[in-house]
Amino acid sequence: MFLLIITHFRSISRTAVQSGFMPYCRRIQDVREDKDIPQAKEGEILSCSQRVYSNYEWVDIDIPTTTLCKIADFHKASVDYLLERTDHPKVNK
Repeated sequence: MFLLIITHFRSISRTAVQSGFMPYCRRIQDVREDKDIPQAKEGEILSCSQRVYSNYEWVDIDIPTTTLCKIADFHKASVDYLLERTDHPKVNK
């Protein structure tokens, strides 16, 4: 029963991402793919496994703030851009 609930929750999460309900993961995936970086390499850059990084993109686990900042710094994009709060990737300093 417990496994069924977890499986159902994950399918809801993936459906939410695919429908655009949680768009920040799509943008994080887009900036990675724009530079042709595989998930395993991105995980290496962020000091996590490919599986953990994949979970960030699929919203299976929340992205820690420090990791989100590392992603933004590496891709030279603002956190607001990654979270789709703006369409301008440039970092304002």
